[in-house]
Amino acid sequence: MNKKILYISYDGMTDPLGQSQVIPYLTGLQKKNFDITILSAEKRKNYSLHHERIEILLRKHNIKWEKIYYTKRPPIISTLFDILKLILKTKKIYKKNQFHIVHCRSYIAAFVGLYMKNKHNVKFIFDMRGFYADERVDGNIWDTNNFIYRTVYNFFKQKENIFLRKADYTVSLTNAGRNIIYNWKEFKNRKPPIEVIPCCADLSLFSPSNISKSKVEFYKDRLKITENDFIISYLGSIGTWYMLDEMLIFFKRLLIKKQNAKFLFVSLDDSNLIKKTAKKYSIPQDKIIIQKADRENVPSLISLSDISIFFIKPVFSKKASSPTKLAEIMGMGIPVICNSNVGDIDEIISKTQAGLIANNFSINEFDKIIECIDEKLNISKEKIINSAKQNFSLQMGIEKYAKIYDTLK
Repeated sequence: MNKKILYISYDGMTDPLGQSQVIPYLTGLQKKNFDITILSAEKRKNYSLHHERIEILLRKHNIKWEKIYYTKRPPIISTLFDILKLILKTKKIYKKNQFHIVHCRSYIAAFVGLYMKNKHNVKFIFDMRGFYADERVDGNIWDTNNFIYRTVYNFFKQKENIFLRKADYTVSLTNAGRNIIYNWKEFKNRKPPIEVIPCCADLSLFSPSNISKSKVEFYKDRLKITENDFIISYLGSIGTWYMLDEMLIFFKRLLIKKQNAKFLFVSLDDSNLIKKTAKKYSIPQDKIIIQKADRENVPSLISLSDISIFFIKPVFSKKASSPTKLAEIMGMGIPVICNSNVGDIDEIISKTQAGLIANNFSINEFDKIIECIDEKLNISKEKIINSAKQNFSLQMGIEKYAKIYDTLK
């Protein structure tokens, strides 16, 4: 009998994240003869735009899909309401199709996993993704000077401890995150079973061999990129964690050494924010290129880069973070510039030699890195691609999840 898995995600399958960081794993696991049902919280707009395509994709892979609609407001109460909806929906699914394992992506889903563990003794996987409550504080979403948010923070930290103690298996994105947990006094004597599985990438999609030359030429022409231009790129959203100002200050310093440099942003975010911030630092507008792209076209755009950059706020909660963009960029054989004290980045870049690390955000540090860029460009694409395969291949992630599923009797 195939082992039945209920995978619960508070991110929607019609969200970009669900399509890049959930469905590829689950389709791989389904091929290993696990019987998978997804329960997700869908945002109404994304669902109306994309549900037909996602339904066809999941049906093709024999994955069942159940949903609730995500509730945005009011804060806190809406989340509690969604937890209740997820529990009620899970109870219905269990009544129809008694699953063996409930795999919970992040903390909101874990409330449901804990309920099913206590009520029906279902095996519970806490796929934590990061330190949720600390992320809300570090991202200035919860102000702990406010009594309500401080209470909510403490509540989630208590639940985090319970999830870790009660889960049959926990998944951390980073070794750094796992080590932090193992150093907590509660777990000094009894360490919970934790597997480290970073955010992996589909390295068949993010691969130079997957690039269409005609598409690359189309983008070069459209974006007015010439053979003489030096392209530094940024991939992904500009928001809470990503340090746009510091990246643009770095670019301004780069322009002193490489006057032919242009900064390509491949992002779905508001281009006005990027232009406005560039203007603040007196960066010429013709040096900034902004292009939106769906997932299928991202590799072609990224292939225009000589080097890629991302700076992430080096706060406590980011010790547990694994940026997907690192895997995708390395999969393309492109060296990266990033900062230290985020997840396992220092260890990975040091081991693979696939990029340069900024230890702080000073002008002196930026200039030191800029002096090393030409040398770093000499590293072979194949070496970076092989490093990506060793550290971030989707197949590796699927194998690790399958091993956890098989372990839980």
